[in-house]
Amino acid sequence: MEDDRAPPPAAAPAKESSSSSACKDVPNLLSSFVDTFIDFSVSGGLFLLPQNDQNALPYHRNLGGDLLPSPPPLQTYYPPQDRLIAIGDLHGDLEKTKESLRLAKLIDPESGKWVGGSSTLVQIGDVLDRGGDELKILYYLEKLRREAARCGGTVITMHGNHEIMNVEGDFRYVTHKGLDEFRDWADWYCIGNRMKSLCKGLEEPKDPFDGVPLGFKKIKEEFVDGFRARIAALRPNGPISSRFLSKNLTVLVVGDSVFVHGGLLAAHVSYGLERINAEVRDWVHGLKGRSAPEYCHGRNAVVWLRNFSHEFAEKCDCSALEHVLSTIPGAKRMIMGHTIQEFGINGVCEERAIRIDVGMSKGCINGLPEVLEINGNSGMRILTSNPLYEKKKYGSSVESERRPGPGFLPQEHGPKQVEVKA
Repeated sequence: MEDDRAPPPAAAPAKESSSSSACKDVPNLLSSFVDTFIDFSVSGGLFLLPQNDQNALPYHRNLGGDLLPSPPPLQTYYPPQDRLIAIGDLHGDLEKTKESLRLAKLIDPESGKWVGGSSTLVQIGDVLDRGGDELKILYYLEKLRREAARCGGTVITMHGNHEIMNVEGDFRYVTHKGLDEFRDWADWYCIGNRMKSLCKGLEEPKDPFDGVPLGFKKIKEEFVDGFRARIAALRPNGPISSRFLSKNLTVLVVGDSVFVHGGLLAAHVSYGLERINAEVRDWVHGLKGRSAPEYCHGRNAVVWLRNFSHEFAEKCDCSALEHVLSTIPGAKRMIMGHTIQEFGINGVCEERAIRIDVGMSKGCINGLPEVLEINGNSGMRILTSNPLYEKKKYGSSVESERRPGPGFLPQEHGPKQVEVKA
């Protein structure tokens, strides 16, 4: 006798398959949760949701043989921006960083979120050293980068000599609080790795301290953990250097303005600005050995040069500057940090050299925050927190509400330039 009963429903295997697929996602979800929790703990309460665009990138092997997603190309040249804000050296001072951004009306005064719309922000390097909020600034700038992108804005970060020094393991200018901040980061990072190691679906996390010495000559025992944490975090292909510093540009051209931390010589331009950015990026990613490229070392390095930053305009090498700018199509000015201008942002060489490091960090001279605003290819102005200067003027050249005189210098006495070592 034939069985005329209906066959069992075929949905059961599909349900099992769906359940199995959901279970496969659990390890990655756990990993993302751990990473977000650690970011929140280290950054002072910021949420940086994990980005899932790495799967679309090609892969490369670093010098240690690790297979890593290759970073996207860095953009060296940008067209003129409707509104661009340039900020000088920050040196581990989060409070002054936010004060500068509020001054430029790029962030909400209360929440700290990006409100700059389609504006472009350029931070010209030296986030690291001399202060205790280095990691917090790196996280905060990354948060703003993502928020700005959603509004059509752009956040561009650059290398200063102190970023190069730290990736090379030169910590001469780190503070006690800076060591503590990185030691805390290492504690949280290792806790996260231990949590991930408990999940069978994840690869065993790489030990960030692999190859880092257990002790150092002439370093007090109380500072050893902080030194080890900085090495682990910031060395080439370290968790912090590869995540944050690899996005930094070394040279940038926006419209008719060239941005660089120290300065450019004709030899740098001949070598290739895009080539410099790519090589430094690859070095930070661990593809080029322990030492930075040669053009990052010495008094003529792109991040160390002071030829256009002397306190007296007549001692700046304006002829060399003119030649360098003539080799970059459309360039009219070079905007630099690195050398503190005690009396604020100023210009020399007929305003073709603009110096924007005002030493605002409490680890430098605790200067009043100032930022440079550029509107298209037209006028520039200085936005200052100095209460002595209230009116702000626009113009075809750089103008400031602060003082008269060519290149914004007083007629008789130039501003005192403060050369803080390194």
